[in-house]
Amino acid sequence: MRIGIIGGGFMGEAFLRGLVRAEVATPNDIAVSEVVASRRAQLSEHGVRVTDDAESACIGASAIILALKPDHLIGVTEGLSGKFAKDAVLISIAAGVRLEDVRRASGHRAVARIMPSLPAAISAGGAVVYPAPDLTGDQRTRVLQIANAVASGVVEVHSDDEIDLATAVHGSGPGYVYLLIESMIDAAVRQGMKRPDATTLVLATVQGAAEYAIETGQHPAALRNAVTSPGGTTAAGLAELEAAGFRTAVDSAIDAAYERARDLGES
Repeated sequence: MRIGIIGGGFMGEAFLRGLVRAEVATPNDIAVSEVVASRRAQLSEHGVRVTDDAESACIGASAIILALKPDHLIGVTEGLSGKFAKDAVLISIAAGVRLEDVRRASGHRAVARIMPSLPAAISAGGAVVYPAPDLTGDQRTRVLQIANAVASGVVEVHSDDEIDLATAVHGSGPGYVYLLIESMIDAAVRQGMKRPDATTLVLATVQGAAEYAIETGQHPAALRNAVTSPGGTTAAGLAELEAAGFRTAVDSAIDAAYERARDLGES
């Protein structure tokens, strides 16, 4: 697959790495457009073609990834209107920019949205795909191949509202997890554990818990019950979390992120 990436920032480079790692494309198949000269020098180390001309990066591409900030995406896309191959699929990864807005700005019907998360840099985490309903089967396959190259779990949705909700869960989710990790480490240190030891144990715990949940496919409540002995340490700790309103706090966090995502789409 020949791919053009417009924007060589953190997420643009994450897609570049993932596409090559997953063998969706070779470095020779990828062109990246980036306006910052120092970033172009860094991106060229991947063996891809790097340019400061977005139109040039689109030439011959069967998929073009718009790895741009939401406030830049529409203006850049309008400037590229009519520059895409007829069968090319245009993919936006910008939060809050509606599918129809990308279609209108680009003058191109074959459009999809992919919302990755921070772990995309190592081809992990979640990604949500919203393809335009009139994509061909081949175009939809291309979009899913690209999403799977930067995520370990991919979900397809069918509206901008669904992608906003998913973004509040998986896009913002790493932030919630990192706060939990930080809090557990700090609590262990406060009780007398050395910080490097606490960091090692907490990171291994979070990783192991997630991997075990994926491997077993069991409901989280069943897994929680399995580790909770009556009158034991886990039961005592969980009781404190429940008393502190842990579930309510998580629920409120996702509500707030969802509303913010919707606000961005309306601005």
